[in-house]
Amino acid sequence: MNLKLYQALFFLLFFISTAVNAQTSTSKEEVLEMIGRANAYWQSNNKPEVRAFWDHAAYHTGNMEVYGITKNETYRKYSEDWAVYNKWMGAKSTDKSNWKYKYGETDEYVLFGDWQICFQTYIDLYHLKPEEYKIARAKEVIEYEMSTPNNDYWWWADGLYMVMPVMTKLYKVTGDQKYLDKLYEYFMYANSIMYDKKEKLYYRDAKYVYPKHKSVNGKKDFWARGDGWVFAGLAKVLKDLPLNDPHRNEYLSKYQNMAKAIVKSQQPEGYWTRSILDPQHAPGPETSGTAFFTYGLLWGINNGYLKEKKYLPAAQKAWGYLAKTALQPNGKLGYVQPIGEKAIPGQVVDVNSTSNFGVGAFLLAGCEMYRQLSNKN
Repeated sequence: MNLKLYQALFFLLFFISTAVNAQTSTSKEEVLEMIGRANAYWQSNNKPEVRAFWDHAAYHTGNMEVYGITKNETYRKYSEDWAVYNKWMGAKSTDKSNWKYKYGETDEYVLFGDWQICFQTYIDLYHLKPEEYKIARAKEVIEYEMSTPNNDYWWWADGLYMVMPVMTKLYKVTGDQKYLDKLYEYFMYANSIMYDKKEKLYYRDAKYVYPKHKSVNGKKDFWARGDGWVFAGLAKVLKDLPLNDPHRNEYLSKYQNMAKAIVKSQQPEGYWTRSILDPQHAPGPETSGTAFFTYGLLWGINNGYLKEKKYLPAAQKAWGYLAKTALQPNGKLGYVQPIGEKAIPGQVVDVNSTSNFGVGAFLLAGCEMYRQLSNKN
């Protein structure tokens, strides 16, 4: 090849590459706009006066993260209005002899983790203006729980996101070592019933462990949102856990091994299908699991626990899906699988499928993408 032809081809490829990068690169200002668009859409269409159950509470974990980077008082007030409406409580029973911790949506299920995730936001609000009443119920409930001989409180994957960060947050407030001791005890029980040592992923609960349960193609069935809950929960634990905690390596190794497994199963378009290792079980995009994975990957990159060179391309591709396919021009977030506990073949998940917890996950991912881009400046 002669020199002039080589130079011409070089410059052509350079300009093509530059044009492609200009189309695909994202600025922190653009990410901030997307976060604001999604949050404004949700808050303008949904009042804060709703119960303190997990789905609403998961949204607020994302909303408070956005407040952390924007200091937008509208966001803080929205979460505080929700907390006040719920009297800074989860399930409201005061009769400890009747407190339950299996699945339940009524007020006696105080010890069920889906009623405890609200404490994450209450503690975050407490830090902004420390007033004991904001965290009194959180301390009462978790301290009672820790006083029992039971260790099987987290029997489903979602519970690890719902409650693990509550315990590290309460440790930071109180300095009481018991929160970390019990965190480890409950976490190890959860691992014993739903962690797959070979795949380094979590089944949603004991019902779904292979080979007792299989995907439609006879494969192991790992539910994306379920593993998303765990992965994001581990990131939140590592954020607040003391560096000298004797069990820190247990959480860190689970987190890093999950990251390896997660990026292997990402689809070319950037999303994860509802059954991670069997894309044909319930094909097509799903936003909530994808958003939690995006958050977890970016958090690890931003905090030095995951190598940028290895993991950033997957995180960027995932954010590309969230920003360009899931997020609509009006701020509505689509392709969120409805409330459930598994990937369901034939279930319709489309542009109109949205939900509070999916928006919360998107906000978490967006905040970490904003931090990642801010770190580059």
